[in-house]
Amino acid sequence: MNGYLNESNFLMVEEGFTTRDLLETLLGELCQESDQQTFFVADLGDIVKKHLRFLKALPRVKPYFPVKCNGSEGVIRLLAELGVDFACANKAEITWVQGIGVPADRIFYSSPCKQVAHIRYAAKHGVQLMTFDNEVELSKVARSHPRARMLLGITADSSPSAHPSMTFGTTLQSCRHLLETAKEQAVEVVGISFHLGSRGLEPQAFAQAVAAAQLVFDMGTELGYHMHLLDIGGGFPGTEDTRARFEETAAVINSALDRYFPDGSGVEIVARPGRYYVTSAFTFAVSITALEELPVEQPGSDGRASCTTSMTASTAPSAASCSTAPAPALGCTRPCPEHPCHSSSLRGPPGLAEDRIADGLELPELHVGDWLLFGNMGAYTITASAPPGGCPQPHVTYAMSRVAWKAVQLFLGKPPQTGEDRESLCTPLSCGWEMAETLCVTPVFAPTGII
Repeated sequence: MNGYLNESNFLMVEEGFTTRDLLETLLGELCQESDQQTFFVADLGDIVKKHLRFLKALPRVKPYFPVKCNGSEGVIRLLAELGVDFACANKAEITWVQGIGVPADRIFYSSPCKQVAHIRYAAKHGVQLMTFDNEVELSKVARSHPRARMLLGITADSSPSAHPSMTFGTTLQSCRHLLETAKEQAVEVVGISFHLGSRGLEPQAFAQAVAAAQLVFDMGTELGYHMHLLDIGGGFPGTEDTRARFEETAAVINSALDRYFPDGSGVEIVARPGRYYVTSAFTFAVSITALEELPVEQPGSDGRASCTTSMTASTAPSAASCSTAPAPALGCTRPCPEHPCHSSSLRGPPGLAEDRIADGLELPELHVGDWLLFGNMGAYTITASAPPGGCPQPHVTYAMSRVAWKAVQLFLGKPPQTGEDRESLCTPLSCGWEMAETLCVTPVFAPTGII
């Protein structure tokens, strides 16, 4: 074992004990002993399952987890234990990851826009892998971090952006100039980076991006660079309800890589899966602290008025940070299918910019003190540092099934102790979101740092 994660970092649950069981247990305890009004439950076994699935589907790709997606301690420790490397966006994230013992050669300072003080901090603490997509960023790094190993960020998207100021990555027309400028400033460029986001699910978009990267590799080689690293970014689906399943996306990626960067070409492939790892692992529970009923006259066949209910929760993740507004689980603590639902709105703490959580939800009649459960809440809801305004982050309870913990030990080279242990590893690993398929797979590479 690598020593980043041990049994004291999570609750060990037995096979068959679901996330819902754990939530009900915690809610029972909170109602009696605490005034806590929000918390997360994280199924670490779900993340283990996702990691083994990633290695099986993309055997040539090494994952770097973007800390900004979920900087919670249990997630970072588990992924570090599994050998996943980390993409950090700033000094705080670098400090946090190195603080639990992750070495500098497993960290990618991936922000395209970096503060000079943060660049100097990275240099002082041995973090060398970075990215740039313009002359300003290049000059900052050349002055502040002469030992940096740089990836040139490119965009292969020729369609006009709805938000041009938020577009990162340089055009193909600018690549040669930037590579020549880097040469003049003695900056080492070791590869290419791109990030398509949700467009990565489109086969044509991904193939286009990989083809563009291969052209820039050739430019770099002509200029004397040793180009050997390709970062294909993120955009992998975190749930199964997306229009392209993960394995379908992986097939597109493998096809493009085999065509433009075949095995044996000497090019290492890395990616930055964020939502993929953590979205489905987290469930968020929030209590209702206030209610307001707003009668709204709506003509109907029976002439009755409908009712809109406004609910105020003490703390809630920002809906703006999620791809879609979160929807409560069907099972509130008072599910009454025979009672009519009401058109309802959910609000967070009053006075904050993110107080508007969701509108138009069809919910049963609720009461102050009831709890709403939100699934798929692991991405961009928890940061590595404290949120602004001094509000504490909701507590996270981490859980992992004994089967998943044994799978982690097997993955890292510790053999099962008994035949029963070996047999149990071919069962679902998650305590909450079991899958029909098993995950009895052999690791395709030993966890290592960047070469």
